[in-house]
Amino acid sequence: MPGNDTTHVAMTTGGTYSLATRGAKDVIDGAWPLVRAAIGRIPDRPGRPFTLSDMGTADGGTSLDMIGDAIAAIRERFRERDVQVVYTDQPRNDYNAIFRMVHGLTGQVSYLDRFENVQVLASATSFYDPILPSGTLDLGFSATAMHWMSRKPCDIPDHVQAVGASGASLAEFQLQATKDWESILLRRAAELAPGGRLVLVNFGIDDEGRYLGNTGGINMFDTFDAIWRGFVENGTISEAEYAAMTLPQYYKTVQEFRAPLDDRHSQVSQAGLSVEHCETRVVPCPFAAEFDNHGDAARFASDYVPTLRSWSAATFRAALDTGRPDDERDRIVDDFYGAYETMVRESPEGHAMDYVHVYLTIAKTEP
Repeated sequence: MPGNDTTHVAMTTGGTYSLATRGAKDVIDGAWPLVRAAIGRIPDRPGRPFTLSDMGTADGGTSLDMIGDAIAAIRERFRERDVQVVYTDQPRNDYNAIFRMVHGLTGQVSYLDRFENVQVLASATSFYDPILPSGTLDLGFSATAMHWMSRKPCDIPDHVQAVGASGASLAEFQLQATKDWESILLRRAAELAPGGRLVLVNFGIDDEGRYLGNTGGINMFDTFDAIWRGFVENGTISEAEYAAMTLPQYYKTVQEFRAPLDDRHSQVSQAGLSVEHCETRVVPCPFAAEFDNHGDAARFASDYVPTLRSWSAATFRAALDTGRPDDERDRIVDDFYGAYETMVRESPEGHAMDYVHVYLTIAKTEP
């Protein structure tokens, strides 16, 4: 999740994020072989806990099963060591939801019921900042989070997301994203123990130009933009409110992800980090897949749109003039997603939020 100055970014709270974003869990479950392989290569440090961090965790629900599997694999290798799980996210995250999830108060089975000597901690700290003491992190994990930038470098004048930007605004986003990625890597390099690993699963743009919500059907972000622009045309919002709605996100290409890790003269490489595994994957939208089976357009629309809302609503609301009453701002946001849902219900074909991720395993050099 982004740094503290990006105040208009938030996931839905109360544990509803995991319920709305089932595809994010599919992405994490798909990363399990990389996590298992990383655990198999991490050297032992007897007498110290094995520290595993889940960065940008939201409510902790999408990674709950994977972390349980990771603890089982850690136990197989290091039977005498405690396991310390550190959940991290920005200060505005719903940490109560994490602890309810982990302690089995939501109906999901928790790994705490399976293992002893596991300590669960949380840090309300962005991954742009130091989280753990130097040299203590064995395995860092993050999924579907590091596309959020530390700050919004500018407003995009004619779109709501950097995938629709061009010219000077695109250049500013690219520059900020480059700085952000290097900052994340350098922070983690300091925290990693020698031989430690990072498994990072991030939204990106693959070699075919595909990205989240743009894999051959209707472009999700163009749809966002069209509805928001339509609100200007019908007088619901002002031009200034349209312009203020810029998601502080950037989707990097594989080359952009790898650049500081492959350049042996970069600060990141000098800090001991290198790429151990890199690939791109497309994970199908679960709601669109279900629609292919049940064929109920209304059900699809009501299932699908909440997953879009879960990560974008706070930014749309923050773009609205603070002089508007709160209930008016809430109504405009409701109307926005209502318009999207109506569009999907009336013409469902082509709508989907397929996930496009770059899966990276990064190792820190052993002495």
